[in-house]
Amino acid sequence: MVVDDHPMWRDAVARDLTEAGIHVVATAGDGPEAVRRARAARPQVLVLDLNLPGASGVQVCKEVVAHDPAVRVLVLSASGEHADVLEAVKSGATGYLLKSAGREELVDAVRRTAVGDPVFTPGLAGLVLGEYRRLATVPAAAAAPDEPAAPRLTERETEVLRLVAKGLSYKQIAQRLVISHRTVQNHVQNTLGKLQLHNRVELVRYAIERGLDTADDTGGAAGATGTGGGRRGGDM
Repeated sequence: MVVDDHPMWRDAVARDLTEAGIHVVATAGDGPEAVRRARAARPQVLVLDLNLPGASGVQVCKEVVAHDPAVRVLVLSASGEHADVLEAVKSGATGYLLKSAGREELVDAVRRTAVGDPVFTPGLAGLVLGEYRRLATVPAAAAAPDEPAAPRLTERETEVLRLVAKGLSYKQIAQRLVISHRTVQNHVQNTLGKLQLHNRVELVRYAIERGLDTADDTGGAAGATGTGGGRRGGDM
């Protein structure tokens, strides 16, 4: 789904994606319309501008992801301001691409977002990871005496979580551990469920808070290839 308040730009993006074989299920030109149509169309990927009438792109992202955590949001914005990037990621966006990106770069970003990879315009990924680390230094509230212990992760889930925290894409993790891309996705989804987290942003913060981003990894062991259902292939 493509959301932008400029009709010519919105139509051009939708056309480029359609010509690349990606099914565009809906478009919208303002915040409230974007939320309504996203809930009805249930896109796999939401390509979202930040500056929208009626409600900001950040607010749209929060509402759409809260309603359906499986939706992946790729912000496509003219702004490269650090504050805008960080606010978008904190609201649940998977990636952030500047509008100066070329057609092929956009198509590739959408495809990568669809499989769960974080996609950022060069130079922005380091900014986001640095912010994760900064947030992780904020002291956490003391746990209540009767609070249950953290769920136990398997060795493989911990291994995948450590590599996610290091900023590796799912493809890179699969290559490092010699497992399939789908198996990496399954491990991430299982970990999210066990930890009662909603998205990759929360998952990375959890890992960094526990120092997993600085732990040594000895990946490379082969793992069994998992299977699992996916959501409507190339729909967005």
